[in-house]
Order: sequence, then C-alpha cells, then structure tokens
Amino acid sequence: MLLFSFALYYLKWYRYNGLGYLVYVIYAAGIIWTLIEHSQMAQFTGKFQELFAQGFRCFIIVTLIMVIYTAVFSLTHPQMAEENAIHYREYLIKEEKSKTPAEVEEAVANFKKRFTTQQVSSSIFGTLIIGAIFTLAGAGFIMLRRNNPWT
Repeated sequence: MLLFSFALYYLKWYRYNGLGYLVYVIYAAGIIWTLIEHSQMAQFTGKFQELFAQGFRCFIIVTLIMVIYTAVFSLTHPQMAEENAIHYREYLIKEEKSKTPAEVEEAVANFKKRFTTQQVSSSIFGTLIIGAIFTLAGAGFIMLRRNNPWT
C-alpha cells in the first residue's frame, strides 16, 4: 500500500480519477489473504470470532502504519496543502458567491492550517471502516464456505 501510494504521488497518477482506489483493493487483498492463511492453519478452531479477530489485528496494524505514513508524508510535503488550497479557493470563488474575498482568504488559510489533521483523520476513518467491512465480509464468506452443507 505504501509503495503504491508513493507511486501515485511521484508518478502523478493521483490526477487520474479512481486510480487511488487501487490502494483499497490492495488493502482488501491483504486482509483476505490474512484470513485465508489463518483459516488454513492447524490451530484454527473454526470459530468466526477467531477469524474476525485475526483480520481485526491485521487491519489495526495497517491502519496504524497508514496513519503514520499519512502524517509524515503530509508534513514533509507542504506543497500538497498549497496545491489543494488553490483548488479549494477556486471552489469557494465559483460556488460560494456570498463570501467576500476576505472570507475566502480566511477559509483558505484555515484549510491549509488543518490540512495534515484532515488527511490523518480521513486516513484513520477510511482504513478502519473499510478494514472492518472487508474483515467481516471475508470472515463470513470463509465461514460459509467451510460450513457449506452442499459441498
């Protein structure tokens, strides 16, 4: 995930809509891989809770790593805040016509000041929610396949 995120930024692939979602595909694949590997271990008892707990440990560690990466990357690349602030200013001028130029500049300054915090918060929320969804779905699917009476 980290390598792909670096590639997205340094190769300027982030400009292509939707390409950033491949990070989540890699994330989901890692969680599913963890669940499959754990379900094939001899010590696996066959309980859903055990499988979900293994996936939970996986996505919590990934979330921690991604949050640290996001914070460090955002702090070491202040030009990202500047680039996004330009787009935010354009949006405010185009869509928020009731704002005065002083209000627009104040909003843009606040946006730049909170940029890293917003990025980290989004990283936490996104990786936790998506990790929980893929862990729940993956563990459920594996348990259904193991307990399928028709096979």
